[in-house]
Amino acid sequence: MTTPKPVSAPAPGAPEIVRFPDARPCDMDMTTYYYVNFPAFPSALADHLGNLDATVIISEMAAGLRATETYEGILFPDLLIALDANPAAAQARNGYLIPEQGKPPDFVLEVASETTSERDEGYKRNAYANMGVREYWRFDHTGDFYQTPLTGDVLADGQYRPIAIHRTEEGHYQGHSDVLNLDLCWEAGQLRFWDPVGQRYLTTGLEERAARREAEAARAESEGARNAAEARVRELEEELRRRADA
Repeated sequence: MTTPKPVSAPAPGAPEIVRFPDARPCDMDMTTYYYVNFPAFPSALADHLGNLDATVIISEMAAGLRATETYEGILFPDLLIALDANPAAAQARNGYLIPEQGKPPDFVLEVASETTSERDEGYKRNAYANMGVREYWRFDHTGDFYQTPLTGDVLADGQYRPIAIHRTEEGHYQGHSDVLNLDLCWEAGQLRFWDPVGQRYLTTGLEERAARREAEAARAESEGARNAAEARVRELEEELRRRADA
C-alpha cells in the first residue's frame, strides 16, 4: 500500500507549485457531463470506495508524468480513480501528477463521442499504458463509435489485455473491474455500476433526487392523514361533549 505524501504550504520565498492547466474546450465533451457527471457517479463511487482521505476521483482534469503548465504530454480523462493516493495533492496541482503521487492511476474511463472515439482507441490507449494506468475502460452510449459499446483493458507486462465483456439476454453489456470491485454496465445506452457484493446498482444523482421527492411526498401524505385523523378525533370529542351537556 502506498502512503500518501503530505501536502504543506510552500516555504516563504519558495516558488509556487506548478499547476496543470485547465482542460481546453477540445478536451471536454458534453457526453462526459451527461453520462458521468450529471448522474453524479464520482460521488457515488466515492461512497462505494470510502477512505476519501486517500482516494482521488477526478473528471476532466489533467494527468501526466511531469509537472507542466502547457498541454504537452498530459491527458484529461473523463473519469480517473486512484486508490491509496493523495487527493489534496491532486487538488493543489489541478490534476494527477504520477511522480508526486508515487503511483499511476488505477482506473481511467473515457466516454465516446464523434470527435474523440478514434483517439480514445488509439493514442490514449497507448498513452495510458505508458503512464501505467492499471485499467482503461471505454463507454460508448451509441454503440457505434467503438467496436463494442463497452470495452475494458487491464495492464499486464506493460501492455493492455482485454477484459472479458459479456452480453446479457437483455442485450446489455457487462464487464468486471477488479480495481473497483464493480461491474461496469452498458444498459440501453446508459452507464451503470453494479455492486456484485451488495447486489445493487450504485445510485445515481437522479435516483437519489427521485427517492428524496418520493420520501417527502410520503411524509407529506402521512402528515396530512395524521392531521385529518386528529381533526376527526377532535370532532368526535366535541360531539360527545355536546351530547353529555344536552
